[in-house]
Amino acid sequence: MSRRKKGLSDRHKKILEVLAAFSKNSGYPPSIREIGKAADISSTSVVNYYLEQLMEMGYIERDSNISRGVRLLRNAAGELVAEVETVVNNLLRIPVMGRIVASAPVPVPQSDFSYYDAESMVEVARSLIPTRETSDLFALEVQGDSMIDAMVNDGDIVIMQRAQDARNGEMVAVWLQDRDETTLKYFFREKNRVRLQPANPTMGPIYVDDPKSRRVQGKVVMVIRQLDQ
Repeated sequence: MSRRKKGLSDRHKKILEVLAAFSKNSGYPPSIREIGKAADISSTSVVNYYLEQLMEMGYIERDSNISRGVRLLRNAAGELVAEVETVVNNLLRIPVMGRIVASAPVPVPQSDFSYYDAESMVEVARSLIPTRETSDLFALEVQGDSMIDAMVNDGDIVIMQRAQDARNGEMVAVWLQDRDETTLKYFFREKNRVRLQPANPTMGPIYVDDPKSRRVQGKVVMVIRQLDQ
């Protein structure tokens, strides 16, 4: 007879406690690695093993297409979680539309900005988005390390709001049309040119003299650190 038919083990209960506490404090579910760290489980495959059991027992539900797709349905006492509906309704699903280079810009296909895969979505708590307008949000995966001093690392996800222009000091995605290159940098106007400033002391800025040769694609409103990679 399977052990899971005998009831919840201490490890099952600990994972349920982690899910409840994390969702309550953050407004969104934890990643697999975050669950493992809080539950003192070093292997992500072991975390997945217990999550599958909890799903079969009706304590959680999972969406395999979403990195933080674990939702608590019942607590360790078997009681329905009243906050479930609130947490679910508070989540925004934002499409990941490609990659953005955060280094010295390199040529990338323009399709990286127009690509849309309905299965590639990130879930973000609505309360964490610092803007009321959410219909024009999209996400990009960061490639490179020129923005590391801004806490934006290779593999992170940046949540962008569509924009055609920017203010000084804003972090933006810029397409350099004359070179067919794209980059993620801080935006500054300087007299007759624009300075695209990295947040890495080992890298120099990019200067753009012709306003027609650069196009702002969007402004960064949030960064999602990929701790579970």
